[in-house]
Amino acid sequence: MTQTYVPRMTPAALRAALAAREELAILDVREEGVSARRRLFYSSIAPVGRLGLVVGPLVPRRTTRIVLVDEAGEYTSRAAALLTRFGYTDVSILEGGVSGWEAAGFEVFSGTNVPGKAFGEVIEHRLHTPNIDAHSLRRLLDAGEDVVVLDSRPFPEYQTMNIPGGVECAGAELVYRALAAAPSPDTLIVVNCAGRTRSILGAQSLVNAGIPNPVAALTGGSMSWLLAGFELEHGQIRTAPRPDDATLTDARTLAQRVAAKAGVIEIDRAALARFESEAATHTLYRFDVRSPLEYEAGHRAGWRSAPGGQLVQATDEYIGTLHARVVLADDDGVRARMTASWLVQLGYLHVFVLADDNASARLETGPEPREVLRTSGRTRWIEADQLARALEAGRAHVVDVDSSLAFRRAHIAGARFVTASALQDLLARIHDPARPLVLTSSDGVLAALLADGLREHGVEASALLGGTQRWFALGLPQATGDEGNLTGDDDAWYSPYHYGPDQSAQQMEAYLAWELQLVAQLERDGIASIDVIDFGTSNRARSAERLAAATLVAEHQP
Repeated sequence: MTQTYVPRMTPAALRAALAAREELAILDVREEGVSARRRLFYSSIAPVGRLGLVVGPLVPRRTTRIVLVDEAGEYTSRAAALLTRFGYTDVSILEGGVSGWEAAGFEVFSGTNVPGKAFGEVIEHRLHTPNIDAHSLRRLLDAGEDVVVLDSRPFPEYQTMNIPGGVECAGAELVYRALAAAPSPDTLIVVNCAGRTRSILGAQSLVNAGIPNPVAALTGGSMSWLLAGFELEHGQIRTAPRPDDATLTDARTLAQRVAAKAGVIEIDRAALARFESEAATHTLYRFDVRSPLEYEAGHRAGWRSAPGGQLVQATDEYIGTLHARVVLADDDGVRARMTASWLVQLGYLHVFVLADDNASARLETGPEPREVLRTSGRTRWIEADQLARALEAGRAHVVDVDSSLAFRRAHIAGARFVTASALQDLLARIHDPARPLVLTSSDGVLAALLADGLREHGVEASALLGGTQRWFALGLPQATGDEGNLTGDDDAWYSPYHYGPDQSAQQMEAYLAWELQLVAQLERDGIASIDVIDFGTSNRARSAERLAAATLVAEHQP
């Protein structure tokens, strides 16, 4: 690959660019597990080894100003060369990387989805979101009190584990479904997630909307439940009911008030068409904030799926360009408005709601199409049965480049694991010229991109057609565990739930402490543009009264 000069940007210049509030993408090109240890607040993760898979949807406009970040120069030059080949025209590298940023006296953060999680902590800190602890909630449930627990995570997360008796009601669905889920206006609604952020955002959404019910966030979510010594349920399928017409009308009215108070701008199809015509000069993201199943059943052509609650917490995973235009849509008039009311308060996006039904829109069905950027289209594939024979005869070796967590659960027998970004660096260690190299990933797409890249560097490599999924489906030999993992957890941030019983409690305590300190870190840094709105509803006082009474009830339970 021909090396070309890439401009360097000093930390001070990047800080000034952030203050200018113009379109800018900061891409951290290390793997997620590495980036989570030390990162910039407004960076999005776009690992160099996965760049062709993630950068297209993350930074859709090719003329966007992009600043690349790593620790100290290990990956940015390679990433810049790839972006140039993908057609990006305004790429620079942060001088000195994260180390240089820190040396300049600026704050270095840790963790994942930092803007969204810090946002949740600021909300609770400034608005005093009503909370209930695990012990009090458990006593209320045991006493048969009038309480409903709504789990604000997406259904797959809920089905993995949930508070006993809890009902799935994903974040953007809360105002949409909560009125239908609560037996009466006096029912205490407790919102939980796995940790803190979505519990806070969910409960505060209901407070902001001014629903009649008292509301509380479960302090520390299901982590606090486990740390209190309580058990979780697994494999449940309970989902909060959809509202009837009258309840939906009430929810829509509440959402309209919230959106208006937050300053959300509603647009029609003509305005959207103008935005689309200007997308070459002003970055435009279009998100359908309904559930993935609703999206697959029918969505506006060209729109991406971004369930509202996830979009608010993980904004940096969906939107790489700061100060871009973001248009949201749903089919009920509630979910897009509530989601937009939060994104506006993040302070670095221009947020709009398409206030137009989709009756006349051109709809597509199926999952969101994947945009894959390639430097070569001449992948050499190998079929699963061919690979099985070659492995049995010792005439091939396999490297899995997908996920260390998935590799631990199950992988092709005899395979080794290497993070995608480290593949080139470890070639001398893993490549045996006497045995053809075969790369595999979950569906084979990432493996194909990397195999193509290796062949450009003179290394013969093929990709397993259909990936590891097809290997497993055919019942071919597999193994479990970490033996053969050459790069550890560099590819992914391991949540406390991924650790064994001997470490999980310590990891949960550390994670909750990390979230709690984000407010102080933001105040030291002064870089965040978060602007939290107090909606001034009467719900907060009503919730406080109900929680005080509930605490008395809980204290008198054995």
